[in-house]
Amino acid sequence: MSAISKVTTKYQATIPQEVREFLGVRQGDAVQYLIERGEVKLKRVTTPDLAYLAAVEKTLTEWDSAADNDAFRDL
Repeated sequence: MSAISKVTTKYQATIPQEVREFLGVRQGDAVQYLIERGEVKLKRVTTPDLAYLAAVEKTLTEWDSAADNDAFRDL
């Protein structure tokens, strides 16, 4: 399969329908551009669940103190 799209003045391009269908891309999905061996590959990626990450962050308090902030602050 081969598909072409045009780049706008804002460097945006529409993902052709055939490619969207092949990847299963829907509005609001994230895509990743991988540069490997001189080629660019496009893949659909899942974004992390922000509510889950916020909940996990609340459990990671062992390094969350004034002493830790002082010790690890870039001077």
